[in-house]
Amino acid sequence: MHKTILIVDDEESICQSLKGILSDEGYEAYTAKSGEECLAVIDEILPDLILLDIWLPGMDGIETLKGVKKKYPHIQVVMISGHATIESAVTSTKLGAFDFIEKPLSLEKVVLVVDHALDFVRLEEENRLLRIKFKQDYELDGKSESIRELKEIIDIISPTNAWILIMGENGTGKELVARSLHNKSKRANKPFIEVNCAAIPEELIESELFGHEKGAFTGATTKKRGKFDLANEGTIFLDEVGDMSLKAQAKILRILQEKKFERVGGTKIIETDVRVIAASNKDLELEMEEGRFRQDLYYRLNVIPLYVPPLRERKGDIPILMRRFVKEFSLKEGIPEKKITKDVLKILMSHDWPGNVRELKNIAERLCIMVEADTINAEDIPLLATEDHKITTMNASLNSGSYRKAKKEFEKSYIERKLTENNWNISKTAESIGIERSNLHKKIKFYGLDDTKKEP
Repeated sequence: MHKTILIVDDEESICQSLKGILSDEGYEAYTAKSGEECLAVIDEILPDLILLDIWLPGMDGIETLKGVKKKYPHIQVVMISGHATIESAVTSTKLGAFDFIEKPLSLEKVVLVVDHALDFVRLEEENRLLRIKFKQDYELDGKSESIRELKEIIDIISPTNAWILIMGENGTGKELVARSLHNKSKRANKPFIEVNCAAIPEELIESELFGHEKGAFTGATTKKRGKFDLANEGTIFLDEVGDMSLKAQAKILRILQEKKFERVGGTKIIETDVRVIAASNKDLELEMEEGRFRQDLYYRLNVIPLYVPPLRERKGDIPILMRRFVKEFSLKEGIPEKKITKDVLKILMSHDWPGNVRELKNIAERLCIMVEADTINAEDIPLLATEDHKITTMNASLNSGSYRKAKKEFEKSYIERKLTENNWNISKTAESIGIERSNLHKKIKFYGLDDTKKEP
């Protein structure tokens, strides 16, 4: 679609001249002769850009600009004036004008400014869509009672600055909850900084959290900002906080209490304003009893506790999650979205999911890769045992660095399993998986499988 531009000027010759040149450039141009007409017409055409003269009869350009920005803050406005002053240019900029050009107009300059303004419009739109997508990516999916209750609590506590402790098993979506809390908070436009407490070596904890000055220690060749510094005015997410050593816990507690710190090797006191969200897959009360977690830190973090239920406690959400993951992966890879049969969902819902939502997501992506047809059927799931439908892990294929390697490892495991299920009867196995007997022989030889049990 052509970009739409509204030209607002009381001089007919200027309106027609600009309309002609912009139409030649491929834009759809409209005109208005007053500020009042401008505000009336934008409701109808919703222009991408407005070229607005400052000196207009009745409502002047400055007042018109205020009206445009009040009603449609995302519409870009370029001001035009034959009597430009620094004051009017500054005023326009403060009110949100994109640029300011003087009469007599240079048509080349007008086209250049219009192109730049519309490039900015395009980037803003892309950013807006990315923000929407980003928030959707971190939306909790599910209609189970436990998830509905969790969403309601998140909606209540998100606008506050209360500190949150999220508890739940690995793979349940604790980070998802943390990001949802941030996205719905008053700090949503500020940084969300994640700290994987289990992954930071004890000797580097201060540098990671507080930053360091150049030359503070061997290898500190530049100044570095710490996580708390980066998260200022935003949210810091302390993931797997229960895996920190007692020494590291003491350092975390100090900054949480004082809300200020010094960089390693520095003397300047840096104040920080952060909202703290912590998460753990451990029972921190039990950890406290056994002396592995500081009591004062626990009560500092545990202002509002949240519990994320494991997938086995909300199996009714599996169909929703599975369809979402298949759709997301298909969009990501640019492939047609596969349909999922009811039998597949029934099998998935019979599993206890020790890896929780993360395990389900891995399986959804794996099926999208391995199934060539446009529908995923029950027989397409070699990940499930035939008797009790329990899913076995295939970490080798998941950890592979490339699609080709993952596919080979998956195929090898699949063929080996099917051979075992059919007592290494090559003909029966070939028929059950839908390939030629000779082709199966080649694959057995290619993958170096033990074929000593095959039929003569």
